[in-house]
Amino acid sequence: MSLSVNSRGSGPDLVLLHGWGMNATVWEGLPSVLAAGWRLWEIELPGHGASPFQLRHDGCEAWADACLEAAPERAVWLGWSLGGLIALEAALRAPERVCALILLTATPRFIRAPGWSAAMDAAVLAHFHDELLANPAGTLDRFLALQVMGSEAARDSLRTLRREVAQRPAPSPGALEMGLDLLRDVDLRERIGSLTCPTLWIFGRRDTLVPSVASEGIASLLPAARRKVIAGAAHAPFLSHPQETGEGIAGFLREISC
Repeated sequence: MSLSVNSRGSGPDLVLLHGWGMNATVWEGLPSVLAAGWRLWEIELPGHGASPFQLRHDGCEAWADACLEAAPERAVWLGWSLGGLIALEAALRAPERVCALILLTATPRFIRAPGWSAAMDAAVLAHFHDELLANPAGTLDRFLALQVMGSEAARDSLRTLRREVAQRPAPSPGALEMGLDLLRDVDLRERIGSLTCPTLWIFGRRDTLVPSVASEGIASLLPAARRKVIAGAAHAPFLSHPQETGEGIAGFLREISC
């Protein structure tokens, strides 16, 4: 499966993976401190943007493999939400390819489970799944609103997300459904302890999808992880709080060696 990739800039390689229902245009709002001095690889997930979707590629491993195929040989990977889950899987499958990980409002498990309460209620995701079958466009728009709920800049962030999503082809309903399945089913908690690359986890204090207290769970699973919680931000901190998000990521990138 050959995914849509946009490469721009020059310098060390930085792979960018967007979230569920989104596309590569969300990175237009990437903090300028990151856009300069890096070669950005904006990969669109299967069935999102201009990337094709094939039903037989129906697992987190297959999506990660497709992204690895589209990515440079060795790079820093940055994933937002569902994109963070895929980036984690890619780093676990091909550690020699991923020299550092940046996870924006992402966790190794998105749904609550025993010992993992700082996560989304399964009923919320199930409701989105049921609505998606009846009204894909309306469900996606409601999900956009949920991502910015509680943010200090909710109205502006929602306007930005809607505008950016509309610039590219609508995501495949099959890919949207499968993406929700991945968010519901994938659990990488037992595996992330084997990560050897540096990691930075960024959360929004007001995130209603991935509660910021998940940061504490990450600390117990991966003690060496760097963590940052942005006050006033919800699920899209790089849009609502670009300066603080950018400074946090830039500081992390200065500390690592790839």
